[in-house]
Formats: sequence, structure tokens, C-alpha cells
Amino acid sequence: MITPFEAGLHGASIRGRFRADAGPLALSALVVLLVSVLAGAVPGLMERTADAAVRDAVVRAGDSAEITVTARWEPDDTLTGRARAPRLAEDVDDLRLRALDEIGPELRTMLRPPVAAVTSPTLKVTDGSVLRTFRMAYLSGGAGPLVTWTAGTAPAAPADDTAQIEWFGPPWRVQVGVSETAANRFGVRPGALLKLADEKGNTKNVQVSGIFRPVDPADPAWAEAPWLLNPTAGADGIGTTRFGGLLTAGSLPDARLAFAPDELQRTVVFVPDPAVLTWEAARRVNATVVTLQARSASSSAVDTSSTWRTNLDSVLDDVTTQVETAGIQAAVLLAAILTGAVLVLLLAADLLVRRRSAALILARQRGASLPSLGLELLVESAFVAVLAAGAGCAVALLVTGGVATAWVAPVLVTAVVAVPAYGIVHAASATRDRRSPANRSARRWAQHTGALRRAAAEAAVVIAAIAGIIALNQRGVGSGLPVPAPTLAVLAGAILLVRLLPPITRLVLWQALRSRRPLAVFGAAQASATSGRALPVAALVTSAALATFALVTATTVDRGLAGGAQDSVGADVRVDLASTSSPFATSPSSAPSSPASSDAAETARRIAAAPGVTSVLTGHVTDTARIVADGKLAPARLVIVDSRAFTGTALTGGQALVRSATGALHEGSTVEILQQGRPAIRLTATGAAPAVGGATEVVIVDVAAGLTEPPNTIWVTGPGATEATAGLSTVSRSEVAKARRAAPLVSGLISLTWATAAFLLVAGLLAFALTAAASAPARWLTVSRLRTLGLTPRQGRLIAVGELLPVAFLAAVGGPALGILVAALSTGPLALRLLTGQVTDPTTVLPWPALAAVAVLFLLTAPLLIRVEAALRRRARLAEVLRVGAPT
Repeated sequence: MITPFEAGLHGASIRGRFRADAGPLALSALVVLLVSVLAGAVPGLMERTADAAVRDAVVRAGDSAEITVTARWEPDDTLTGRARAPRLAEDVDDLRLRALDEIGPELRTMLRPPVAAVTSPTLKVTDGSVLRTFRMAYLSGGAGPLVTWTAGTAPAAPADDTAQIEWFGPPWRVQVGVSETAANRFGVRPGALLKLADEKGNTKNVQVSGIFRPVDPADPAWAEAPWLLNPTAGADGIGTTRFGGLLTAGSLPDARLAFAPDELQRTVVFVPDPAVLTWEAARRVNATVVTLQARSASSSAVDTSSTWRTNLDSVLDDVTTQVETAGIQAAVLLAAILTGAVLVLLLAADLLVRRRSAALILARQRGASLPSLGLELLVESAFVAVLAAGAGCAVALLVTGGVATAWVAPVLVTAVVAVPAYGIVHAASATRDRRSPANRSARRWAQHTGALRRAAAEAAVVIAAIAGIIALNQRGVGSGLPVPAPTLAVLAGAILLVRLLPPITRLVLWQALRSRRPLAVFGAAQASATSGRALPVAALVTSAALATFALVTATTVDRGLAGGAQDSVGADVRVDLASTSSPFATSPSSAPSSPASSDAAETARRIAAAPGVTSVLTGHVTDTARIVADGKLAPARLVIVDSRAFTGTALTGGQALVRSATGALHEGSTVEILQQGRPAIRLTATGAAPAVGGATEVVIVDVAAGLTEPPNTIWVTGPGATEATAGLSTVSRSEVAKARRAAPLVSGLISLTWATAAFLLVAGLLAFALTAAASAPARWLTVSRLRTLGLTPRQGRLIAVGELLPVAFLAAVGGPALGILVAALSTGPLALRLLTGQVTDPTTVLPWPALAAVAVLFLLTAPLLIRVEAALRRRARLAEVLRVGAPT
């Protein structure tokens, strides 16, 4: 086996260089360690966040995420009427078991045990008391719901369980049980007959057979009809209270006879289990759900086939889009972090090679080959970089259970290769025997060739950046280019600023030469002499610009969350009144007319009189209206409101405001609102409508348009809006914004954005320190020699500051300006609206205090670095400077 020393490596030199340059090597190791932790852990954290986002979306969706299976009953009609079906409860269980079999084993593991339910229409209590409603329900599923009968008996079947009723006969007797809480508030005991009627005024014969107490109130089955346990206020309108009656297997057949044949429908409900839902599982579940609905029977089917309904696929589609978008946005930030880290590592490598210049040249002059020198430097760099990257990856593995090696690799490769590459090039150029051409044209040709090569490389970066930004703006996050596009744009801008710095410093020097301030001349001369170094300037500008981009993105998302909440709520507080039957619907609703509609005006007046309320507006909002635009059906949210109070634009009876993401509704189009049993309302779209409830398809009409829908929504504005609407069904703008800000994807992205900004700022300051350290020997040699002419230490420091000031000013001003420009070009196409909940792309928001802090930080760093350098060189003697130069 050949050892490194047999291969020509000099161990003593490696150890000596390692000890002499422990500081820069430790700095490189620290950068690799931090980036390895961030880049290695963030993708794993994003996967965890995606799982949490799926669970959060399902929980927030509530009933919309449930999978519902319905099926018609077997016909029970006879020649003279209807026959009682005593095995009706078994039919319900059969539907539950059939649904379990159809749903498949994979989807079944993602759902909680199903609950079968049979629920009656809402009935009015006609005893002349306060507004009360009543519903009956039969629940079945798993082991429950189990109850204990504390008074009376469970509802039972009549003596003749196969009885028949005649058409248009007297109401059939139904026995129900009520909970202890409901019995106390309702004032009923076993044997009581309830005075009930349906929406058409038909009385119902319902008797309380017993009072029950639930064995386990937390049983999931009760969630399908929570009003069976506790009376629910406002469920059927403001001022109403809904009570419930429990049906058993014995009384369920009687309940069916008490209503029209299709008024009771058997339903099986599957609730997703958030505890087992993951990002990968959600994508598989989504395909299964779509398949179930595709092969489902239509709602108009006259047989007993199962009909599947759910919005779970839409919920999962939305969260999938959000997760993919958030993943791209996180990748953009990681690309920025890697770019800043790579630039710092290149500067650190340049500093190391400059410090070792004399040793490398001496080793080369004594016969060391370039491969052996490169191998020695490679062993040293690999040892430091691999050790630091391994530690960082270990931390990422402990945190997330995995490591994204693809993101760690660029930094690791840079840390390993940069120093050997710089060292070989420096040693080769310093000791090569190629002579400079004596011919002036040959020298000029060589200079032009080098300049053309640099220009070609820079042009390639600029062209790639322009192409990336154009593709990002035209195709959005689906273009495949959003990850490198912002970083490439910043690099392209940094290249342009690097090109501008030398002529600017020459202009400043020319102006200084015309002045009578020698210190300004010396400082400008030093700045002009060092302004041609591209890497330090590019590193500082890029770090400042990318940090600014991250700060602007974080502020834009934060402000956009408030705007998204405003789009969703429309005011400080929105009061949702109970739904009513609507002439827009294709079929009459079984729900009774809500007393909330008639009380809406009184409720609005009461809210308006409360302290701290500045405005109150009532209106009718519906998604079931049938709207035709230019002869084509255009589903949209219809809002009937006082247009002047709501939008500030007064509409006549024949005008409407429209909003459409699909283009189906547009200004100038003819809009027809179809009504059941009434003539259609024809309107002309005359302007743009604001977002209402976050909808992208909206039609707003004035109350004068001829639509007589009662209000079902109240918008309340003012600091006292929350207190004024206490006890009502409300949605608060502040609570919506708070909930969205706490959502896993949003909170994770904001945290990563701030972490990116902090890392890049630190990287920029490190780059500034490395830049100053690399040029310090030459700078202080000049300053020390000028001191022999009579300069004071303070004047020497001012000249040294003048050398660093142009770079600091460019990073402090040009960097943030470049970051703002790139953010303005890319925050919209990055689809931040999917996280903020806004209908349109959020407006770019500039965090002026943070940007000012960035500028001040870079400007103050220059004199601070000079102070440190001066303190480190305060023991230098002028005689030594004149003989051998300033110490390094």
C-alpha cells in the first residue's frame, strides 16, 4: 500500500501550514458546518412540514373533507299506502359495510371507522314558546353510540311491526329519546307528545319515550349529530335553538313512515384520520377518491346504488399545490444560502493562498511539482471540509432522520477543491518561465483574449439570468426555473456592479486630484487600485442582495397574510346567518325559512349601535345561483348588497360588478341570473368586483336589481366589532390571519426566510472581513510608508477606510437595490398568494427599517475592520517597514 508520504507528500509542510492558518481553516469549517446543517436538514423539515400541512388542511376543512356515501331506500309503497319495514336498521348497516368494501384497503387505513346516520328534516316546535327547532337522527357505527336510559325506556317498535299506513292518513307515531340536557331545557319527560310541524305546516306525531345519558360523549358517532346531546343555539338562525331526538333500530322504521318516502336518507360518513395522513399517503388517497366519485351513481338514480360525495380531493389538490409551491420557494432560499456560502469559501481560499504565497513559491522553486503541491493542499482541505460536513450532516440526521446530500455537495466540493485550485494556479503563474511578448500587439492581443473570455463568462451568466426571469414570469413555478432564477439574477446584477466600480473609483480619484485634500487623494488612489478585484465585490453585493431578497419575501408574505384575511372576511368581522331556501336553487330546499333572515336588519341595527363599530353592512351571498354570461353557464358567487356601501360604486338595477379568474365574466358581458319560477334578471357587467370570501368568480349586484333575497351575511368594521358580535356565528379577520400565519407551511417558510436573511448577512460580513484581510498587507504597507512623510495614525486609518469605503458603499446601496429589483420581478411568479390566501399576487412590501439596518451594517463594518487591523499592527516599526515591508 502506498502511503501519502511515498506519493511525494510532505507531512511536515501540511502540518505546519495547518497550524499557521488555523483561523481561516476554522472559518471555512464553520461555514461548511452551518450550511450542511441548513441544506441537509431543510428538505427533511419540508417533508415533515408537508405532512403537517396535509393534516392541518384536513382538520381545517372539517365537514368538507368527509367522504359521504348515500343511497336511496328500497320502495315501501303498497297499493293503498306504505308498509313499515322492520329491518330498516339492518339496511343502514348493510350500506356501511358495502361502503367499507368499496373504499378499498389502502384508503380505509387513512380513515376513521365510518358512522352511518339517518337524519330527519328540521321541524318547527309549535308550542308558542321561543324559536325552537327539532330534528331526529339514528346513528350506527362501531360500538356506539352507547347510552344509558335514566328515565323511561328506549324508543321501541309498535306491537305490529309490519303495519301499513294509508296515503293521506293521520301522522304516524314516532318514539324518540332525548338527552338529559335537552330534556331539562325543553321541559319534557317520558311520555310527552311534542308539538312539531314541517316547513309546509304538516304536524308530526312524536313522543318522548325516555331520557338518556351518553356512555361516552366523545364517541365519534355523536359528531354527526351533536345536537342530540346538547341543544345548539343559532343552528337554524339567530335566536333559535335546535333540539334533537334519538332514534333506535326499533323506531327508525316509524320515522320513515312519518315523512315522505325520500325525506329520510341513509348516509355513511368517513372522516379522514389526521394522525395517519402523510404527504405521500395523501397523493395516493386523492387518486382513489377521484375514482370512487367517478364510478359513483348519480344523485338522480332511482335505485339503491351508492352515491359518493366529498371535497377531500379538492382539499388535497389545494394542499398539494401549496406544498409544491412552498417546496420551490424553500429551494430558492436554499440556492441563495449555497451561493453566499460558496462565495465566502472562495474568498477564504483566496486569503489562504495569499498568506501561503511565499511558501508555495519557495516550495516550487525547490523542485516541488504542481501535482504534489495540489495533493498536499487537497489533503488538508478535504480533512477540514469532510469533518465539518460530516458533523453538519450528523446534526441534520438527528433532527430530521435524513440528509439531503444533493444540497450539501456544492459547498463540500467548493471547500475541498477551492484551495488546491487557487494554490496550483498561483504557484504555476509565479514560477512559470513563459516570458511576456516583446511585441506590443502580441501583449495587447493576450490582454484582449483574457478580457473576451471574462466577458463571455459574464455574458453567459447575464443571459441565463434574463432567460430564467422571463421563463419564471411567463410560466410561473411550473417552468422548472424558479429555483436558480432569482440567484442568477442577483449574480448578473452583481457582475454589472463589479464592472461599474472601477470607472466610478477612477472618476472619484480624478475629482480628488483636483481638490486640495491629500487624504482624499490617497484614499481614492487606494480604492481605485483595488477596485478591479471582481470576487470580493461580487461576494459582498451578492450576499447583501440575497439577504435583501429574503427580507422582502418575508415581509411580503407577512403583509400578504393580512391582505388574504381581508379578502376572505371582507371586514373586521363577518357574521354568517343561517341559510334559507333560495329561488336560485334548482330544487327547493328542505330547510325551513330561517328566522335569522327576518331578524337580520334588527341584528345589524343592534351591532351598529354598539361602541367601537364604525360601519355595518348586510347582504345576501350564495354559491348556488345559476348565472349565465354571454349565453354560457358561469358558476360564480352572487352577492346582493347595497353597492355604494360595499364597493363605493353605485350600481343601477341593470348593472353588475364581476370578477373572474377564468375570463368567463368580464366587463361588458351580459349576465343573466336565473330564478326558479321567476323571470331571469338580465344585467350588464360594468366594472371589476372585489374578492368576496376569497372567491375568484364573483358577481355583485345592487339590491335594486330586483332580487328579493333576504340578507344572510353582515359585515362589521371597527375596533369594537368583535365585542359587538359576541354570541353570533362570526369569522374574524384577525383570527383568520393568525390561523394562517400559524399554518405549518406558512410558519415554516417565514422561519426559513428569516434564517436565510440572517445567514446571508453574516456571510456578507465574513466576506467583507476576508476581503479586508486579503488586501491588508499591501494597504498597511502603503499607509506605513505614508506615515514616514508625517501622517498621523488617525490620518492613516482614514486612508485605509477610504480604500474599503467604495466596496462597503456598493454593498450597502447596490446590494439592497438589486435585491429589491429581483424580489419585485420574482415574488409574484413564485405564487406567494397560495400561502397568503390572497386572490391576486401580493404586492411587494419593502421592510425599510431592515433595509436601512443592512446598509448601516455594511457601512459601519469598514471603519470597524480598519480599527481591528490597526490594533493588530500597532507594534510595526517604521524602520522595518522601510526595509522589508509591513508584517502580514
